[in-house]
Amino acid sequence: MTKKTQHFAMMQEACRKDVERAFGVLQSRFAIIKGPARFWDKHVLHDIMTACVIMHNMIVKDERDENDYATISTPSPTQNVEELNTSEVERFRQFLNRHKKIKDRDAHFALRDALVEHLWERHGNEAM
Repeated sequence: MTKKTQHFAMMQEACRKDVERAFGVLQSRFAIIKGPARFWDKHVLHDIMTACVIMHNMIVKDERDENDYATISTPSPTQNVEELNTSEVERFRQFLNRHKKIKDRDAHFALRDALVEHLWERHGNEAM
C-alpha cells in the first residue's frame, strides 16, 4: 500500500465515522430517514435530508437556549411520501438507471483514483 493510498484510507475512515455518527443522530430523531430510500428520486431525498438537518439544528438550538425547561418530544408521524406526477413504472425505471450508474465498476475506480490523487495533492505534505 503506497503512502497515497494509506492517506486516502485514513481520510476515508475519518469521514465515514463522521457521516455515520451524524446519520445515526438524524435516524434516531426522524422516522422518515429510517426506512428504505432506493425508489425515491434523489431530489426528494435531498429535500428530506435538508429539512431534517434544519429541524435538527433548530431543536438543538432550542434545547440549548431553554435547557432549564423540560422539552416535550412528540413522535414524528410516518407517512409514505410519493411524487404525485410520476408513475410507478417511471419511478422504477429511474431507480434502475441510478442503480446502473452506482454499479459501474470502471467509473467507481476512476473516481476513487482521482480522489486519491486529489487528497494527496492537497494534504500529502501533512500526511503520516
